[in-house]
Amino acid sequence: MIDFRPLTLADRQWIVPLIQQSDRRNCDFCFSNLMSWRFLYGTEVALHRGMLVLRFRTNGHLAYQMPVGPGPLADVVNDLIEDAESAGHAFLLLGVCDEGLERLRGCLPPHFSISQDRDYADYIYRREALATLAGKKLQAKRNFVNRFLRDHPDCRFTPLTPQRFGECVDLERRWSARKAETGDAQGLDNERRSMLYVFDHWDDLGVNGGALDVGGRLVAFTVGAPINADTFDICVEKADADLPGAYAVVNREMARLIPPQYTYVNREEDLGVAGLRQAKLSYHPEIILYKYRIMSRHPMGGSDTSS
Repeated sequence: MIDFRPLTLADRQWIVPLIQQSDRRNCDFCFSNLMSWRFLYGTEVALHRGMLVLRFRTNGHLAYQMPVGPGPLADVVNDLIEDAESAGHAFLLLGVCDEGLERLRGCLPPHFSISQDRDYADYIYRREALATLAGKKLQAKRNFVNRFLRDHPDCRFTPLTPQRFGECVDLERRWSARKAETGDAQGLDNERRSMLYVFDHWDDLGVNGGALDVGGRLVAFTVGAPINADTFDICVEKADADLPGAYAVVNREMARLIPPQYTYVNREEDLGVAGLRQAKLSYHPEIILYKYRIMSRHPMGGSDTSS
């Protein structure tokens, strides 16, 4: 039996060190994300056989994340399968990356299905590449930033502080109002709720961010937090859509603000949004981190292969 309980801020003390020591670079394991999206997924946690295990619900179905830590993976996976079955659910494991998939192939019983969802792949970049925009591949981005700086010589990027959260909320609301005309209103509301949680627990979550001003007015902001020892996650990034180049500048400046110990920057998924996919690809990611879902019966949708 696994002693699951609701995830709390106090769990950061033991969860973060486990993930820091792991090779997990996917945004699903950023503690700030785990906490700020807990309202939507009902996330629960346990330290089981020396491994971090996470249980949550997605579309009404019980699901788990890939276990993290030095414990016996095969035994822990079997315990998760039993946990799901005892709750009357087929076992569903999400966010499994390639290295995890290889480890799991020797742990899973027969007749499991494996599927990949491209919409949830993470885009991971070299921090130095985003900070310098050096080289031919990123010349267009470099020119875009330089044009913005030339057109707005009074622009200023500074670390984000709680005194500016109100301005960030105002900017996000204007941004969301435009997106809601053609987008998912409920999804935008969920994003705002997650962001507000981060602002309300800024110090407890260990996050940081930056603010971009033009003429003393906030035109973009960004928020992020570490995932593991070498990867930093960009959790929120919003900019004034009427100011071309603001996104490119805040992206570059945040990469410069991130401590150099973080070799990689995870800019998360594109969720199947064509424009967002094009924008993320235009920065030439170092890694497209594909994720798999594993289920004990044929999952809904996707291209499946037998394990």
